[in-house]
Amino acid sequence: MAVKIRLKRLGKIRAPHYRIVVMDSRTKRDGRAIEEIGIYHPKNDPSVIEVKSERAQYWLGVGAQPTEAVIAILKRTGDWQKFSGVESPSGVTPQKAKKDKVAAFNAALAEADAEPTSAAISKSRKQQAAEDAAEEVAEPSADAPQTDAPAEASAE
Repeated sequence: MAVKIRLKRLGKIRAPHYRIVVMDSRTKRDGRAIEEIGIYHPKNDPSVIEVKSERAQYWLGVGAQPTEAVIAILKRTGDWQKFSGVESPSGVTPQKAKKDKVAAFNAALAEADAEPTSAAISKSRKQQAAEDAAEEVAEPSADAPQTDAPAEASAE
């Protein structure tokens, strides 16, 4: 059986995402894979490339043939240099940390006024009603009469 390491395409029409997979050379491009050894997202800036290095080394060692695109990806991660012994530079630029949108929204509200008037994530009506009911039970209102003293029965 001829085994290939190639890309399996996922995603939408103009937003491709790929998985680096090991599969029989006769299977369809998006068919069943023997093993998934990595991911490649070319549309992100910078591109996301994650390869399970030990599994890639294993499959290269047992004779799996990578496609040209996979060789380029393995060169970026340094796995191809480990396998072939070639001394060429490698390196993947790391992804930027994602911004916390909720914190940014609350910070913008705090800058606009002294304190935020609302939170970034609002509660549903049911949750809000349940909290209001819980507050009313916990604290009796000032309008309600105080019934701390026992009621006197007038039997006369």
